[in-house]
Amino acid sequence: MEQTNRGRLADATWDAITEMDEQNRPIHTFQVCHVMEPNQNNWLRSGWIQRQAAQRVYVELRFTLRDCNSIPWVSGTCKETFNLFYLQTEEPLSAVAFQSRIMKVDTIAADESFTQTDLGDRVLRLNTEVREVGPVTRRGFYLAFQDVGACIALVSVKVFYKRCPSTVRNLAVFPDTVPHTDSSSLVEVRGACVENAEERDTPKLYCGADGDWLVPLGRCVCSIGHAEMDGDCRACKPGSFKAYSGNTECSKCPSHSSSHDQAATICHCDKGFYRAIKDSSTVACTRPPSAPRNLVSLINDTALFLQWTPPIDTGGREDITYNVLCQRCDGRDGDSGVTQCEPCEPDLRFIPRPLSLTATSVAILDFATHVNYTFHVEAANGVSGLGVSPRSLANVTVNTNQAGPALVGVVRKDWASQNSIALSWPEAEKLPSEIVDYEVKYFEKEQEQLSYSSTRTKNPSVVVTGLRPSTVYVFHVRVRTAAGYTAYSPNYEFATAAEGNEHEGRRLCLCSHWLCSRKEKALIFCVEIKKLVLCQGYIKARMKSEEKRRTRFRAGHGLYFMFFTYVDPDTYEDPTQAVEEFAKEIDPSYICIERVIGAGEFGEVCSGRLHIPGRMDIAVAIKTLKGGYVEQQRRDFLREASIMGQFDNPNIIRLEGVVTRSRPVMIVVEYMENGALDSFLRARDGQFTVLQLVGMMRGIAVGMTYLSDMGYIHRDLAARNILVDENLVCKVSDFGMSRVLEDDTEAAYTATGGKIPIRWTAPEAIAYGKFSSVSDVWSYGIVMWEVMSYGERPYWEMSNQDVILSIDEGYRLPAPMGCPVTLHQLMLHCWQKESNQRPRFNTVLSFLDKLIINPKVTIDTCRHPPDDMPDYPLFISIGDWLDSIKMSQYKNNFLAAGYTTLDSISTMSLDDIRRIGICLIGHQRRILSSIQSLRLQLHHIQQSGFQV
Repeated sequence: MEQTNRGRLADATWDAITEMDEQNRPIHTFQVCHVMEPNQNNWLRSGWIQRQAAQRVYVELRFTLRDCNSIPWVSGTCKETFNLFYLQTEEPLSAVAFQSRIMKVDTIAADESFTQTDLGDRVLRLNTEVREVGPVTRRGFYLAFQDVGACIALVSVKVFYKRCPSTVRNLAVFPDTVPHTDSSSLVEVRGACVENAEERDTPKLYCGADGDWLVPLGRCVCSIGHAEMDGDCRACKPGSFKAYSGNTECSKCPSHSSSHDQAATICHCDKGFYRAIKDSSTVACTRPPSAPRNLVSLINDTALFLQWTPPIDTGGREDITYNVLCQRCDGRDGDSGVTQCEPCEPDLRFIPRPLSLTATSVAILDFATHVNYTFHVEAANGVSGLGVSPRSLANVTVNTNQAGPALVGVVRKDWASQNSIALSWPEAEKLPSEIVDYEVKYFEKEQEQLSYSSTRTKNPSVVVTGLRPSTVYVFHVRVRTAAGYTAYSPNYEFATAAEGNEHEGRRLCLCSHWLCSRKEKALIFCVEIKKLVLCQGYIKARMKSEEKRRTRFRAGHGLYFMFFTYVDPDTYEDPTQAVEEFAKEIDPSYICIERVIGAGEFGEVCSGRLHIPGRMDIAVAIKTLKGGYVEQQRRDFLREASIMGQFDNPNIIRLEGVVTRSRPVMIVVEYMENGALDSFLRARDGQFTVLQLVGMMRGIAVGMTYLSDMGYIHRDLAARNILVDENLVCKVSDFGMSRVLEDDTEAAYTATGGKIPIRWTAPEAIAYGKFSSVSDVWSYGIVMWEVMSYGERPYWEMSNQDVILSIDEGYRLPAPMGCPVTLHQLMLHCWQKESNQRPRFNTVLSFLDKLIINPKVTIDTCRHPPDDMPDYPLFISIGDWLDSIKMSQYKNNFLAAGYTTLDSISTMSLDDIRRIGICLIGHQRRILSSIQSLRLQLHHIQQSGFQV
């Protein structure tokens, strides 16, 4: 400090004095006490102080001041205050220049003053005052102190400015930061991730005016191979790894793998162990399996069977399959004496196939006799191709001397027409076991067996239909016995008749309601070659049956037309009659089961082929009834077939028929290549346009309109019960929970028990068991939501009880991401609490047709909902949101924790909810479920171009 005296105004000055304190330490002060003289004007000026990074400067003054009342005879001249001034400059100034531009900061007064007595007792009453100076914008500044007649000692002057010190938050480094000159504004500072960390969300802190860091946002996470420890990202130690970035710990290497370096991102497999291409780097390493055990062969007249047991060592994997390789070894080389082997003949057939077997057995047909075959059975898994593993093979040699073909007699042609050929042959004799049936294989001669067809018959004769006129066909026949198939007979060539030369002398009369057009459901008739006649007897029987089924007739144009309504199979005294009436019996020999695709309530579900003579092979799904069933299970199993058999609509799964007269009992339906709609959509998230999704929903609406018009209630309409074919046609299936409506289409079925799919079921059906066509409409709205969300689970992780409570309180599912507003409004219309306010299926179908015809409506309404649709409630505050879910008691918890906007709560997790003091598990779940739905709602609004 340097002192300055404006001599022309006053001669007094500040004095620099050094004293000793109680600990005998020197104290340097500036003092002035010219209280006896009037008009004092004494100045003390600091040196030039560089501003550095400061924008606002704070001055802390420590001083003592004597009470004027303790000084006699100075009542008119003594003061108890002094003044603080400052001056900004770019460089040091002379004293004259300083005095001309100085600016006052404040008048400083003492909170406590001392007296003469205090001086005798050496009790100094120190005052501390802080004043803010600025804003300071130039390179430096001066401070000045003016005394106008006080008795004062200036003990210390501290000049400082505030800043937010460098810090590390959420693995991000934030530098020293000086606050803004505006004390009400915050300085946003972006952090830099610490070493070996990467940004997950941009890390930010805000520097406040008092030098405190506020409002941390964003974060960094440790990179792969590094984990968080004491605020840093440290490398994983050898023997551990971290494959993904994030604030997780390093993991110990999985079995049969290791890492030798620090910061490992993967553990490499030990020698002899591997990972499959589709395996995650975090799973254990595995190896090929050992060889199958106990490989044995069995042979009869027509078939050779190989059986084995799984390997002892599966290599640590469960995806075990088996490959059967074949060699034919006919003799030894005369020179070397080594058995000569070659690949087996291509005609050898493996049932079900030679490669990628999941079962531990295989049947081999059409082999040659008196031949030595060597079969190699290889066990394989997902890593078998990645390393040499001779230990995976088991071998067996089979001699076919004991197998001999048993052929049928000469095949002859009995007659031929343009499209049919009748064949017969002598019944086979001297077979080792009873004949089951005959198989006739045939193909066009010109095709050279590039493709062939086959048919079966229990008698030694057959009429092969569906042939082309004037065409030569090649036929050969074999026998199926309980022991297997015999070899085929020699080839026989027969030709069909030329066009216009139809075979005479044989008439065929077929009388069956299966010849009726099921779409028109009219005119029962018989077909006789060259002649149509009415089958009166059949019509009478049918009419009698329809009388029982409440069939309605209407006369028109001299013919009877039948209008069918759905008939509940439970109304039959004997449910078997319903199966016989509505489902076609299929010969089990027409069904070829290829593989198991799932498991149902009653048994396995398989896929395969259905070959009915005269028809092309079609792909089918086969539901089987597992063994050991009781009669009631058999009835329940076939009940679905008697329901499906009554429906004929392109969007209802088609029943092909049933097998009830042999085991296993089977229901055969059309095969849907793409499986259930929910899993189909989940596997193809985001791959379809809105119009394609609307097309899927329309198909479901077509099927449900048809069922509703027939007076039928589904009760379990959900995406999991909708099947999708290869052309993306959606078909309603699974009629196990369905029930019937009576003649009154508004009637409802009252459930007497059983499980109810809560998330898909209307409130009145849950509360009172009251099912109706409009309760199916509610379920259809949920299916729409599933389609637009690509198979997401309705109501996410909410419990069933929370779903029921939330719906009762008015909560409805928000629009999925990218869902047009019109479609969501249609969903909300389907979810009206009052069932009579919901649309009917024909109304829904009409609405979807309009969207498809005019796609622009679908796009435009993404932002502008129609005026005639109700608005969905949007919460505008934390309080409104908590009130809506009956959790208003927690308002203070959220506000105290700093959650004041919808955006701020949308990222909360279960741990966050616990952290703010919500302890009841039920309340935690309800709040978390509501946050999840609110998150989707906010996202949808932002996608639509609106701001919350």
